[in-house]
Amino acid sequence: MLMKTRSTHQIVEEQVKRWQQMHTEAKKESKLIPVVTISREPGSGGRLVAKQLAEELGYSLFHQELIQEIAESAQVSRMLMETLDERGLSMLEDWISAAILDRHLWPDEYLRHLLKVFGTIAKHGRAVIVGRGANYVIPRQNRFSVRIVAPFNIRVQNVAREFGQTEAESRRRVIRTESDRKAFIRKYFNADVTDPLQYDLVINTEAISISNAVKAIRSAMSA
Repeated sequence: MLMKTRSTHQIVEEQVKRWQQMHTEAKKESKLIPVVTISREPGSGGRLVAKQLAEELGYSLFHQELIQEIAESAQVSRMLMETLDERGLSMLEDWISAAILDRHLWPDEYLRHLLKVFGTIAKHGRAVIVGRGANYVIPRQNRFSVRIVAPFNIRVQNVAREFGQTEAESRRRVIRTESDRKAFIRKYFNADVTDPLQYDLVINTEAISISNAVKAIRSAMSA
């Protein structure tokens, strides 16, 4: 657990340096650079889409596990927020209050940390966020939200290949993970993660390859 925390700390330190360099190079730009949020069904290839998209756009990638670890560590969350100036921190607090009010949320300590993480990332921009419900709280004008889906049997097959499991094991894994994600979004954001109206674009990877999915997202972002 200690090594895991240290690794997260190092990742955030590297991200802070990237933000500093990014804002030095682009300080004359006034246009807000968007955040892309990726929600995905387990086994649909959403993580691969997010990784390739971030690489092609030159965006930072914040996967679900990293977001979770940052939100659970007060020290790391604080280090992330220290990248904002006083005005940015004030705006962040206002944004959090508005998000809680607009969505009628009942924030516990974890959710407040999570919102601070989302708000800080959104403030800097040029990021792809995978999971944890970022699309429900980052303002629409600041993000492009995507949902990656695929038929259940195909997702089971993908998980079986990825983890070297039997079909029965993979089926249980997909069902459990899907149930956990639905419960998380319902608990913290009063929303249905499967509702297509919550997203700007829904992609079925049975019909569209990973590379073509990335092309579709980039095309939709620039439309």
